Amino acid sequence: MIIPRRGLLVRRQLLQLVLFYAAWEMGNGQLHYSVLEESQHGTFVGRIAQDLGLEVDELVPRMFQMESQGRGNYFEVNLQNGILFVNSRIDREELCVKNADCAIHLEVIMDKPLRVFHAEVEIQDINDNPPIFSAGKQTLNVAESVLLGSYFHFQAASDADMGSNSQLKYKLNSTDFFAVEEKINDQHSISLVLVLTKPLDREKTSGHHLLLTATDGGQPELSGRVHLEITVIDANDNAPVFNQSVYKVKLLESVSDGTLVIHLNATDLDEGINWEISHSFSNNAPSNTFAIDPDTGEIKVKGKVDFEENSIYSIEIEAKDKGSPPLSGHCTILIEILDVNDNAPEMLLKSMVVPLPEDSPPGTVVALISISDRDSGANGQVNCSLWPPGIPFKLVSTFKNYHSLMLAEPLDREQVAEFKLVVIAQDQGDPSLSASSSLVLPISDINDNAPTFSQPSYTVFVKENNPPGAHIFTVSASDSDVAENALVSYWLDEKLWPLSSYISVRSESGRVYALQPLDYEELKMLEFQVRAEDAGLPSLCSNVTVQVFLADENDNAPLVLGPKEGPIPLMVPIMAGQIVGKIHALDADSGYNAWLHYELHELANGPWQVGRSNGEISTTHVLDEIEGSSTYDLLVLVKDHGKLPQSTTATLSFSLLFTSQMIHVDAHLPGTSINPGALVDNGNVYLIIAICAVSSLFLLAVIIYVALRCQSQVKETMTYGPGTATLVCASEVGTWSYSNRHSHILAGVSGEPGAKSDFMVFTPNIPVFAENGELRNGKELLPDPSGEPLP
Repeated sequence: MIIPRRGLLVRRQLLQLVLFYAAWEMGNGQLHYSVLEESQHGTFVGRIAQDLGLEVDELVPRMFQMESQGRGNYFEVNLQNGILFVNSRIDREELCVKNADCAIHLEVIMDKPLRVFHAEVEIQDINDNPPIFSAGKQTLNVAESVLLGSYFHFQAASDADMGSNSQLKYKLNSTDFFAVEEKINDQHSISLVLVLTKPLDREKTSGHHLLLTATDGGQPELSGRVHLEITVIDANDNAPVFNQSVYKVKLLESVSDGTLVIHLNATDLDEGINWEISHSFSNNAPSNTFAIDPDTGEIKVKGKVDFEENSIYSIEIEAKDKGSPPLSGHCTILIEILDVNDNAPEMLLKSMVVPLPEDSPPGTVVALISISDRDSGANGQVNCSLWPPGIPFKLVSTFKNYHSLMLAEPLDREQVAEFKLVVIAQDQGDPSLSASSSLVLPISDINDNAPTFSQPSYTVFVKENNPPGAHIFTVSASDSDVAENALVSYWLDEKLWPLSSYISVRSESGRVYALQPLDYEELKMLEFQVRAEDAGLPSLCSNVTVQVFLADENDNAPLVLGPKEGPIPLMVPIMAGQIVGKIHALDADSGYNAWLHYELHELANGPWQVGRSNGEISTTHVLDEIEGSSTYDLLVLVKDHGKLPQSTTATLSFSLLFTSQMIHVDAHLPGTSINPGALVDNGNVYLIIAICAVSSLFLLAVIIYVALRCQSQVKETMTYGPGTATLVCASEVGTWSYSNRHSHILAGVSGEPGAKSDFMVFTPNIPVFAENGELRNGKELLPDPSGEPLP
């Protein structure tokens, strides 16, 4: 079956995707790359953006950044194509020493939304280090009596590379006497020995000069050389012998300087000087860590032992006698260093969002935390926690010892403006060690609080007749936000109807001013709303109702409704105390300022008196034809009860008519010739009829007017509230009194202002003429509703 080339390519790509996804799942979300050490700058490592499922054009807008934890800036990412490349030289031996696993962990951070990825770049070893001997020349004394197959230890070469690059092969130049071999003990420790393959004869050859070459297994191969100088001496038959070839010792890393590690016991069957043994390190032992007593063979700690630097030591010990030639025996000491919890956890904390907006949703990553502990086992296992408890944050483990500090609950800056957190890392050693890192998280404000007035509503009392621009009140609102979100300005809410001609509010202070003098007689109350608005985006506002009640001042003098032109005719005789007239006065003020009283002027004379509270004019004694004067002028003073009372005057004129004067006037009417008897009879009849008709019409008009006013007052009372209409019967004088108080409230709805009036109506005394022609009753002054006196 033939498969098209394009189909094979597609299948290969699909297979790669499947394999990559499986690798991703197995790595718990971690990418894995590898690169050779010593790679040049710009060497391609991997398409990290593509492997993470990111688009190249979103790397810059989402603030792509990459960090390598504590390993230097070895790698960079090209933001134009998303390729991970080598940024600086990497020396694996310098970076990881002899560790088998050498990798650099990368942390990739993307914003909007914030995401954290992990990648690991394995540094692969190349054969860049040749085998090295500790010295270019080594000397060895060998007794000629040494048996065939005897072997002599000497220091092997070392290679800093790993794997096959550090696997060494040794080659000795052409010689029949010696061969080089590697011996591996049961602990897999390798010792390099020189094996005698042919008997020595000092007399023939007193010395051998050999060249030993060590070659590693890298490609290409690298090699190192050492010159071996072997001196053949006369034999010391027995070499020192240890009771075992390998010693194992376990040592806590916390031991003090001078602690005994082991006491070696080597024996020599010779006697004398050939029996005396000197102990020494035969290989490149850590002389700065351990010391050996050459006479006793005691090995002690010298300085400080650190598990984190080296967990196991393999030391070759040589026991050499003092014979001539000297013989030596060898053993190996394996010292295992046991870890103690002597390293506290190390923490690196990086803040991501400072300050933190108070509207941040739960799950927002606030900081990234990486924790490490150089100890091992339980001593290196670290638990991470937050302090204090009850804060709206939580720690989430993302990968191994990496954590994210996340927001767990909604924030409210007005309750808590700043959080002080302590991240605590504690290992599981005994005793446990811990480390902590503090983090201060200020919370930035958003405009989530509207201004609040100090009261739900304001009631203000202001005297009328204020000067224009007078300050009458100050409203105050507070905003629990900060900065411009708490900057409050004030405005009149003119949605119902404009108030700009009456009231203004200073936007920055909330001071309320009256733009013009306010008149209590025109309006009793102003009701309006003030809006407090902050400067946030978007701005928030709230309203408060302000009621301004006007207090009345005594700024209106009483107003007297003038009497009819000319003197009022009165027919005598008039009884004492008989009411002959009434002063009608009004005052536009209210309360005590509108309470009037009447009094005769000091210059007034005659038999008259005035009612102090009702203004009724009556006689003090009987008036008849005996009175000497026929005309009286009365000056009446009308005052209110204000704190600074105001007053006005009214003048009434009365003319007394006597019976003889009326007859005389009627008898001399020009152009008539009338019978006196018929004049009295017919004239009285016509006069009575006319007066009755006029009086009836007047009474009917008054009744209709009172009814209409009562109906109107009921409607006004229902509409405007406090004004009520009352009817009061003045029984003592046989009259009706009507009083109306109409309050006009300016509260967002305009209404027609009602007039305020007080007036008294008296039932007129209809003159009745007796058959003998005597006029007995007088005449009263009556005002009509318009304010003019009635005839």
